[in-house]
Amino acid sequence: VVDEVLGEGEVAIQVGGGGQYRIQESVFAGVWRVCALDGDGRLAADWLEASPVPAVALHAAYAAAQPQLACAEFPAGAMNSPALVAEIGQQIAQRQRGDPTHVINLTLFPLSPEDHGVLERALPVGPVAMISRGFGNCRITSTLARDVWRVQYFNSMNTLILNTIEVVDVTEVVLAAAEDLADTRERLVELVDWMSESCAERTAN
Repeated sequence: VVDEVLGEGEVAIQVGGGGQYRIQESVFAGVWRVCALDGDGRLAADWLEASPVPAVALHAAYAAAQPQLACAEFPAGAMNSPALVAEIGQQIAQRQRGDPTHVINLTLFPLSPEDHGVLERALPVGPVAMISRGFGNCRITSTLARDVWRVQYFNSMNTLILNTIEVVDVTEVVLAAAEDLADTRERLVELVDWMSESCAERTAN
C-alpha cells in the first residue's frame, strides 16, 4: 500500500561513501523514501522523510567536503580555468550558510581539454549524486569542495545543453516550489481522509 500510494516523483538521489543510501522522491513533493544499504548492498533501514532534501544526503555531501579547493596545477593550454578556480575559491571563502546561489555557467566559456582537467582536479566528485527528471534530465553531483555542486542539464536526446557550477548549500533544482509543497499538504489530507474512511468501512463490514 505504501509503495502504491507514494509512487515515484521526479528526483532520485544516491549517496555513497561511508554510508550508502538510495533515495527517491514520492509523487508528493517534499516527501521522500530513504533506503539505507549495508556493506553488501542489502536493505538495512527504510523510512519516509518530509524535508526539502533528506538529511543523510546533505550530511554526506558536507562531511566529505573541505572548505577549500583541491590543489590543481595549470598546464599549458589552460585558458579560463585559472580565473574560474579563483572565483570559486573566493566564493567558498566568503560565503555564509544560507547565502544566495552563485552560479558559474561553463557553457558560456570556451574551455580547452586542459581547462576541463583543471576543474576536475580542483573539484573531485563527492559522494552525492542526484537526478531530476522534468524537461529532459538534470544531473547534480556534490564535490569535495564544501557547498560546490556540478549541475548539468540534458535535453530529451541526452545532449548536454547547460553546464554549471553552483556554490550553494544545496542546488535549488531539487527543491520543491512553495506551491508544490502546498499542493502536497492538501493531497495528503485528502489521502488520509480517504484511507481513514476506507478502513472504517472495512472494519464495519
